Amino acid sequence: MRDVFVRTLSELMDRDERIFLITADMGYFIFDAIKKKYPRRFINLGIAEANMIGVCAGLALSGKIPFAYAITSFITSRAFEQIKVDVCYHKANVKIVGIGSGITYGTSGPTHQSIADIAIMRSLPHMTIFSPADPVDSLKITKAAYEHNGPVYIRLAKQGEPVINKDDYKFKIGKGVELRSGKDATIIATGSIINNALKAQEELERNGLKVRVINMHTLKPIDKDIILKAAEETKAILTLEEHNVLGGLGSIVAEVLVEEAKTKIKFRRLGLNDTFCLDYGSDECLHRKYQLDSLYITQAIKTLVREKR
Repeated sequence: MRDVFVRTLSELMDRDERIFLITADMGYFIFDAIKKKYPRRFINLGIAEANMIGVCAGLALSGKIPFAYAITSFITSRAFEQIKVDVCYHKANVKIVGIGSGITYGTSGPTHQSIADIAIMRSLPHMTIFSPADPVDSLKITKAAYEHNGPVYIRLAKQGEPVINKDDYKFKIGKGVELRSGKDATIIATGSIINNALKAQEELERNGLKVRVINMHTLKPIDKDIILKAAEETKAILTLEEHNVLGGLGSIVAEVLVEEAKTKIKFRRLGLNDTFCLDYGSDECLHRKYQLDSLYITQAIKTLVREKR
């Protein structure tokens, strides 16, 4: 996912001299080709995320298209005031790219993990939020971010994510993608953790349950239609995310269901249950520890479908 972003951005820089890549002491080796080709359009501002956002806002207000790249937890938290005042208040055309979404920095601990970034960024007017599921999403979202005029936030996992989308699928901002069909229940997931949802779907199908799986690659604006369609056509909805259950995808879906009076649908959120991830390890280890793995998702869907309303 990360490597596809870098490659796609490099191709866009070939075509448009307005694009700048700004980093906060990040991207050693992975940006070597860009640094060599465009030394005047690659700027390392050091470990100073707030200053980086201010510089990017200035570039954007001067007609440039800056991509600001840093660790997700740092760029959304340390630089929040600058994103709010310098970028969103002015509707500046800044593209904020956070690397290491959710708990993908599992060996670096809670300081580097990002479990509140969706909640933080969705609170800002004019902000568009993308959460790609795989390298195909990463490519399409990078291009969409470039073409979109206004503030954008992209939360990227680190690397090595399996491909789950078809290369030719039609990407549209604010429109989720139904990866699997089903009438018994729906899993709405965002980010690379959707691969666990697909594994659970396969196991549930072997157990006679037809489960719909939706890739919600855009979190703001949210696709209300695909959520309401799932509420009408399936018996239960489960959301899945590498984020605190408060303020993230689950909260967004719950808001849609309540506001549209779809409160009779059986509903559950899976994510970090209002807790920090204080353990260290691989994605698989941490997903198992915090009940985000395919085995737990399978059991959660079975329980949800059996529940009476």
